[in-house]
Amino acid sequence: MSLCIALCVLLAQVAANQSPAQTAPPADPASSHFAAESGILLVTIKPAALADYEEVIRTLQAALAKDTDPERAAAAKGWRVFKATEYDAKGNYIFIHVLMPAVKNFDYRPSLLLDELVKDLAPELLTRYQDAFAAPPTKLNLTEFAAMSVAPVEPKKQEIRRD
Repeated sequence: MSLCIALCVLLAQVAANQSPAQTAPPADPASSHFAAESGILLVTIKPAALADYEEVIRTLQAALAKDTDPERAAAAKGWRVFKATEYDAKGNYIFIHVLMPAVKNFDYRPSLLLDELVKDLAPELLTRYQDAFAAPPTKLNLTEFAAMSVAPVEPKKQEIRRD
């Protein structure tokens, strides 16, 4: 598990260091849409706001468990949230949202989903949730490269054309 978390943090650092020419910004920078088959959302939470963030995630989990919308049910089925046992360099908590599979073009923002699902949500809860972030979340779209429990498939040889 520690290796997985370390890999996720490394991937986030690589994604953060890419030049603007390598990645196109989404229409809404706060969006949590995934276009690939899987995704990871890395979230850093201030220590003083840990309880607020966890309350939002638990409230969303309870709401999604009761929801009957097929798209949201599909998103919830492949959505797991992990809390790292290590902190980042600034002492913030790290949460890893693993979306496997990710529902394409579904917005995974907890604040938007709670607005849709929980009618009697305390308004200050979303304010505390938004203030809990130590930095903007890092979003990674993932395409599977190898399933390590099965034998590898030989890549197809590319035909070289000589004109």
